[in-house]
Amino acid sequence: MGRQQIKCHGSPERFEEVAEFIYDKFGSAIKYIADVAGGQGALTRLLNKKYNYQAEVIDPRGYSLKGVPNRAVEYTPQMASYYDLIVGLHPDEATRAVVESALIMPVLILPCCNFWDTTQKLGCRELVSSIENYFIEKKINYERIQFKFDGPKNIGLLTKS
Repeated sequence: MGRQQIKCHGSPERFEEVAEFIYDKFGSAIKYIADVAGGQGALTRLLNKKYNYQAEVIDPRGYSLKGVPNRAVEYTPQMASYYDLIVGLHPDEATRAVVESALIMPVLILPCCNFWDTTQKLGCRELVSSIENYFIEKKINYERIQFKFDGPKNIGLLTKS
């Protein structure tokens, strides 16, 4: 039986790069990871199999690959306390919930589409800056990360606990 193929938009290298970043940053200091709006679960699969984390996809669409732990529910910030890290790799409609989770747990977010502030048009860089302003306003320590994979949506923000 062959491996399941992952169909995705954007750079497929992003999953490996983000998983490696998480491991390099946290190592074994964390265990439980929420992959919010994680779709088919490519990132979760890598985090679990290659880096030995206990990650799960939280995505109401419920179409993760066979064998990838998942919860077909909408993510809310109230769920954050269960996890050691909340990851939003292009989380679309879950962007606000992921960002607000930084009030509770560390967050790694790479926003893509402007579901953060629909009252204004925000490109990728403006979107990241707007989220940074939220972190500053809430006194949440963070760092900006420029990932190496292709595409304009490769800027991430990592909050610190």
